[in-house]
Amino acid sequence: MTKKSAKIVATIGPASRDIDMIECLSQSGVDVFRLNFSHGSHRDHKQSYDNIRSIEKKSGQPTCILADIQGPKLRLGVFKDSFISIKHYIYIL
Repeated sequence: MTKKSAKIVATIGPASRDIDMIECLSQSGVDVFRLNFSHGSHRDHKQSYDNIRSIEKKSGQPTCILADIQGPKLRLGVFKDSFISIKHYIYIL
């Protein structure tokens, strides 16, 4: 058996968060399940997380979960005057 070098990432959303669909995706070769925190509620993501871990336990195959968090809106919070000007810097290491 050859070891694959590429990983398959599947984004979980409303059409794919139920346990049967996650199991189907896992059996089809998905290595990483992505939870997009820009959409959906924390309750939705918790249910997806629990479903993924349940399938992982059932299959005995390690499964990764990628939590894709929101950008500046989440990290900066709410501002008194509704908005502020932010300078964006890109650092290349």
